[in-house]
Amino acid sequence: MIDRRSILKGSLIVSAAATLSGTAARGGALDWPKPQGSRLLWPAGAPGLLGAAPREEITERSKDDQHKDRAITGIAAPRIDVFPAAKPNGASVLLIPGGGYARIAFDREGYEMAAWFNARGITAFVLFYRLPAEGWADAANVPLADAQRAVRLIRTHATEYAIDPAKLIVMGFSAGGHLCADLAGRFAASVHTLVDAADTASARPNLVAPIYPVVSLTPPIAHGGSRTNLLGAHPTPGAEAAHAADRHISPDTPPCFVVHAMDDPVVPVDNSLLLLAALRKAGVRCEAHLFEKGGHGFALRNAVGLPAHVWSELFMNWAAPKLGL
Repeated sequence: MIDRRSILKGSLIVSAAATLSGTAARGGALDWPKPQGSRLLWPAGAPGLLGAAPREEITERSKDDQHKDRAITGIAAPRIDVFPAAKPNGASVLLIPGGGYARIAFDREGYEMAAWFNARGITAFVLFYRLPAEGWADAANVPLADAQRAVRLIRTHATEYAIDPAKLIVMGFSAGGHLCADLAGRFAASVHTLVDAADTASARPNLVAPIYPVVSLTPPIAHGGSRTNLLGAHPTPGAEAAHAADRHISPDTPPCFVVHAMDDPVVPVDNSLLLLAALRKAGVRCEAHLFEKGGHGFALRNAVGLPAHVWSELFMNWAAPKLGL
């Protein structure tokens, strides 16, 4: 049974998908990577909505039509956008863009990365997760619930996507890197009620890659915007500890690949150093690359000409043998 609220949310995803596709090549711009479909994470509606559903809005932040940089807010219908590889090798990646938990910057850290992985035979999924400050119960756990659900749905529908459920990467950037690392440590945490058979699948990724991640939620290391949007204006030390990604690393955490630039002016490299210390203490297999220059938010495009530009190929060199590629 589908109620009126679910119907309204379903119309939101159709509208959002049309908006994303319709702006792909406007004004003679480069033909932009476009998803081949979307899957709602919560078919009956996302749980925990406290009031009116937020309204999805997309903002174009780039002044160059050849290089889009769109950000979306008001995620009422969390979902994964699907980018199938033309020649799939069985591996898949769930991409979690950043945005300080205030928005999702889905071009540079989502769609562009998806095209890059597709060229290497890896089917990609871009996660549009709920933003915790937009009116949800248990706000600090809402992004994690969406990430868990996304992994479980990808595995449940592995045959449909022509992928191997045992070859699943999760890669996140900035605040999305926090969500990636949080999932790596709390993949089995009970943060939502079970809704269907998909929730019996494992939410543990096979590999994780937090890229220039937010890890600590305690000043001065914490990224202030991510901390406030996730925990509120005046979080307690207990709340900071409960959602600090490095505090939940265990021997069950999947192998981890970490990237950060030493000159990052937004998220201090100390975040990745904390994560690495926790991984080593727990005996988790890991590799890290700390570049002298790169700044923040470089992804692929903004790393060109900087030492950090090699990070993506270094990742594939690390991941391929672990996935049997």
